[in-house]
Amino acid sequence: MKNLPYNCQYSRSKRLTLIACFLLIVAFCQSALAINWDSIPGQQLTLFYPGQKSMEWVLTKADHGGAKNIRKGKRCLECHADEEQEIGATQLADSQKLSALLTGKPGSINALVKMAYDQNDFHVQISWKDGKTDSAKKMDAKYASRVTLMLDDGHVRAATLAGCWATCHDDAIDMPSAPQETEISKYLAKSRTKLKRSGGGESYKKPEELSKLMADGVFMEYWQARLNVGQPPVPIDGYILDKRHTNDTPVVATKAEYKDGKWIVEFSRKRVIDQPKHKNIVAGQTYTIGFAIHDDFANHRHHFVSFGRSFVLDEGDADIVVKHL
Repeated sequence: MKNLPYNCQYSRSKRLTLIACFLLIVAFCQSALAINWDSIPGQQLTLFYPGQKSMEWVLTKADHGGAKNIRKGKRCLECHADEEQEIGATQLADSQKLSALLTGKPGSINALVKMAYDQNDFHVQISWKDGKTDSAKKMDAKYASRVTLMLDDGHVRAATLAGCWATCHDDAIDMPSAPQETEISKYLAKSRTKLKRSGGGESYKKPEELSKLMADGVFMEYWQARLNVGQPPVPIDGYILDKRHTNDTPVVATKAEYKDGKWIVEFSRKRVIDQPKHKNIVAGQTYTIGFAIHDDFANHRHHFVSFGRSFVLDEGDADIVVKHL
């Protein structure tokens, strides 16, 4: 069969779709290449091993001496700034009694975070050195590392106070109260009809109530890059309310480089999307952001986490003031 002329091989709509996809790729590449990260100030963060400490633990006075402060509206960072290494070492020592997989794992790792924005996009760069373990067993056999950020715009009070702990509950996977008959992922307390010291279980609110929470912005957005050395990063994004949801088509774009045992990962996405499941990132609004790193094929709770940080665009009272490129 003879080859058909080009204009017969594709319909006009298909050609327009291909052109649109090409232009989007070019636009992202131009935006990413335009960023001079060396000129952007960064913030050194210490991410630490959290053990099996849940949001319920955080809020229980008998377990956590700062529970009263949290309930009064104090952020974790106000009491525990610069204590991450100590906390991580303590939690790791306790957890090593339960799991040989933690042999050789450090209690904390350092990461450098930089954030910037332009007319259309919001950009985050995070870099860190792997914290290797002595264990030959891979908890996640598919990806060597994963880096995740969680984002809220003030609609989740628990996130404002405790960062990603707002989604971490005592009955989640690998946690003390995790049920054996089912797996419970991350969720927000407001998605449950009741919450006990052991978590909210499967006491889900009605679908219409969950839809109302989503419409009101009561959810956490997350972005993730799944990493293997020598391969392009796999971008994932989604939201957390009644569970962790993954979007079919991610709106976040990622770049990654691995050199001399160090990862440098970039996230970029449109600041204003005006779609469900996403937070618009605009001036005049205060946000909370937190980071998690699963290194050396770690999975589930065996990650490092940061305390939540607040950020604003251009100016304002926050931990990080993000400047326009």
